[in-house]
Amino acid sequence: MRKIFLSLLLLVTISSIAQDLPKNYASLLKEVEPELISWRRHFHEFPELSNREVNTGKYIADFLKTLPNLEVRYPVAKTGVVAVLKGGKPGAVIALRADIDALPVYERVALPFASKVTTEFNGQKVSVMHACGHDSHTAMLMATAKMLSAMQKDVPGTIVFLFQPAEEGPPGTEEGGAPLMIKEGALDNPKVEAVFGIHISSQTPVGTLKYKSGAFMASSDWFTIKVNGKGSHGSQPWGGVDPIAASAQIIEGLQHIVSRQMDLTKAPLVITVGTINSGVRSNIIPETAEMTGTIRTLDSKMQEEVHQRIKHTAKTIAESSGATADVTIDTKTLVTYNDPALVKKTLPSLIKAAGDENVSESTWVTGAEDFSFFAAKAPSFFFNLGGMPKGTDPKKAGPHHTPDFYLDESGFIVGVKAFCQLVFDYGKTK
Repeated sequence: MRKIFLSLLLLVTISSIAQDLPKNYASLLKEVEPELISWRRHFHEFPELSNREVNTGKYIADFLKTLPNLEVRYPVAKTGVVAVLKGGKPGAVIALRADIDALPVYERVALPFASKVTTEFNGQKVSVMHACGHDSHTAMLMATAKMLSAMQKDVPGTIVFLFQPAEEGPPGTEEGGAPLMIKEGALDNPKVEAVFGIHISSQTPVGTLKYKSGAFMASSDWFTIKVNGKGSHGSQPWGGVDPIAASAQIIEGLQHIVSRQMDLTKAPLVITVGTINSGVRSNIIPETAEMTGTIRTLDSKMQEEVHQRIKHTAKTIAESSGATADVTIDTKTLVTYNDPALVKKTLPSLIKAAGDENVSESTWVTGAEDFSFFAAKAPSFFFNLGGMPKGTDPKKAGPHHTPDFYLDESGFIVGVKAFCQLVFDYGKTK
C-alpha cells in the first residue's frame, strides 16, 4: 500500500512540476536525431586528447555559430566552447555540460567510423579513442542547443552550454578542464544557478537513466611514493637496503588502510597502486623504487584522513627496513555531489523524459569526474544514461577506458530529451 501511495504521490508531483513542451518539440526531436548520430560518429572517428581538442572545439563552435539566438565564446579553457541562449520567457540561469576529450586507447571494435588516429602522449606514440563516451555527450549537447535555439521564444530563463575540454585531466603541469573553465568565467556573466550533466554508461541498459542524491562519484587523488634505499649486489642483500622489498610491504600496508583502518560503512574507499618502477638489472639491488597510484573516496573527511594514513604507513614501513619514503598526493577531482534538493526537484523531469520504468536510483560510483568542480560552485545534478545494447550481460560489455568500449546509439536521444525537459521544468520554477 505504501508503495502505491508513493507512486501516486510521484505522479502528482510530476504533473504539477513538469511543464508542457512547445508544440514543435516532437518534430524537432525527430529531425535532430540523425544529425545527433552523425555528429557523434564524426567525433568518434577523429578523437583528440585532453587540451589538444583543437579541431573538436572548432567544429563545435562553427556549428553553434550557425544557430540563431546563441552567443558563442571560443576558445575557453584553451579548446572549449561556451554558448549562451537567452530564452523568451523569464526563468532561472542553468548550465548544461558535455566533455569533449578522448583517451590514449587503441580501438578494437570493428566500426565503420572507428578511430585510426595516433599521436604522441607522454613521449610515446599512442592510438586515440573516445573510450569513455565523450563523443556522445558532445553530440547530445549540440542537439540540445539546436532544439532549444529553435524553441527560443518558449524557453524559460537563460541556458549556458558548457563544452568542456580535458575532463580526463590535462597533460603534465598544464591547466585545464573544469577548473580552468571556472577560472575563465564560464559560470559567470550570466551567473549560473544550477548545473546539469549526463554521462553515458556502456554497462547500463540503453535508454535508461540512473542517479544518486548526495555523494555520487568519488574524488580522485593521485599519489607518488619514492622509496630510498641503499644499493648492493643481488647476492648480498644484507649489504644494502632493498627499496623493492620495502615497496612490496608498503603496497600491502596500503590495503590494510582500506580493510582494517577505515569505517567502510560510511562510504567506500579504494587505494590502487598502478605503477611501480625500480632497477635496471636482475642481480643489482637498486637505490630507489617509485610507485604511483590513485585514491578514491566518497567522503571529504575520509579523504583527508586517508591522505594522512598513507603518508604515515609509507614512511614508517620504509623506516622499519632502514629506508625512507617521500610521499606526494595531488587532488585531481572532488567528490561529485548531487544537491539533494535539486535532485528531488528535478527527478520528475527525468522520469517524464525517459519513462518511470527507465529511471532508477544508483549506488556509489568509484569512478571520478571533474564535473565535481562545477558542483562545488553551484547546485548540480549529474546522472548516467545507459548505452549498453539490450540483452547484453553487463559483465561482458566493454568497460570504459578499454579498447572494447561500445555504445548503442539508439539511446542518445533520451539524453537530449532529459536536457530539454530539465530546461523547461526547472527554468520555470524561478
